[in-house]
Amino acid sequence: MGSQPARFEHVSEFRSRLESGGWWHSFELPDGTLLPGANALEAQRERLNRFPIPQDLHGKRALDIGTWDGWFAFELERRGADVMAVDVIDNPRFREMHRIYNSRVDYRQLDVYDLTPARVGQFDVVLFMGVFYHLKHPLLGLERVCALTTDIAAVDSFVLQEIYAEGAALNRPLLEFFENDEFGGQTDNWVAPNVPCLLAMCRTAGFARVEFLDINKYSASVSCHRKWEPATQESTSTLLTVMQHANYGINFDSTKDDYLTCGFRDPREDLKIADVKPSVGPYGVIPISVLLRAEGLWDCTFRLAPGLGAGWHDVQIRVRDRAASNAKRIAVDLPLRVGAITPMGLTDGITWAENQLDRTRGKSISAWFIGLPENADRANVRAWIDDVPLAVEWVEEFASPEAKRQVNMRVPEFVAAGQYTVRVEIGTSKITAGTLTILG
Repeated sequence: MGSQPARFEHVSEFRSRLESGGWWHSFELPDGTLLPGANALEAQRERLNRFPIPQDLHGKRALDIGTWDGWFAFELERRGADVMAVDVIDNPRFREMHRIYNSRVDYRQLDVYDLTPARVGQFDVVLFMGVFYHLKHPLLGLERVCALTTDIAAVDSFVLQEIYAEGAALNRPLLEFFENDEFGGQTDNWVAPNVPCLLAMCRTAGFARVEFLDINKYSASVSCHRKWEPATQESTSTLLTVMQHANYGINFDSTKDDYLTCGFRDPREDLKIADVKPSVGPYGVIPISVLLRAEGLWDCTFRLAPGLGAGWHDVQIRVRDRAASNAKRIAVDLPLRVGAITPMGLTDGITWAENQLDRTRGKSISAWFIGLPENADRANVRAWIDDVPLAVEWVEEFASPEAKRQVNMRVPEFVAAGQYTVRVEIGTSKITAGTLTILG
């Protein structure tokens, strides 16, 4: 508890330099005059040039989060980008440079946690430099950044090194939390990750490729990409199934921490997490689990890619440097629109005998319907035999509005032989599938 000035004395030094001059960034004015700040102009240029951000950004949209005096935002504008700059305060020095440069940067006062695609759109390039350690909820902040990014995010943060870590092991992901003003006497410095932790949290936030670039005395630079590198060989994988990991459906909510589980076929027997590269829509996502279930059959679990718009999105699997597999579709943020539904038959799931179940052969029944919503799935189709709930085991994929779709349901063992009514509900619609006679 309490301040530790010797440990983070550089924070106090920077604060003193800022207070003495008033400017955090240095600027070259239009007439060539240097306006000095706490950070040297060359250091600012070198810091930005660590990242693989093109010199020509014409036609690109860029966002500078935590812009402060705004040098990085104005530099992206100089390169041709359409730039938005945000900070939690309205900084008069930003306003002054905006006027001097006759800038068109869109300057807004917003908190990191308020930044969503619905509110500000998405950006080809996002700068997230010197912000991470100021966040009480750093992973949530990174997830917001990922959802805003369509190509690359430049993440730069203070990191724990031997001179700051006080004996902590730095070869595994660690994050120090500061309850009070222990981090340089400032109450808005909340966390300090080591490099493995910063990389792991960027991956967990949803970026496909996270590349460590550089480290200096105070910070590390990480390049975060939304897309996998180009493939160099043909695909050897076949995607078999895609489902929501908890309810086994195909519907996903972008506001929740939803994960996908995929089954795929690939002949390799030595796949690791780093070898499997799933994607949802245009964005790659790093798996959290890759498991061999049987010879040539694999399971892969990964988070829903941040920043997807409402609609249908293709899911694909890549293995190492090979091209993507076939695609399966999932629904993201789509309402369940239920129209007229017509039952088209009820049978034994094994013998296909109509309107009966032979309990000596199996426990499942199959029903067919025309008119089920396109995004009907195991989670939103409910079934009963009289008043007893049935487990919905499978809902056939949508083919066309006129096509029949099969729904498989399992009858509990305690339901005795006899005659019953089977009904299905989806949304507010209640449909009688038929009368079922249970034998045996």
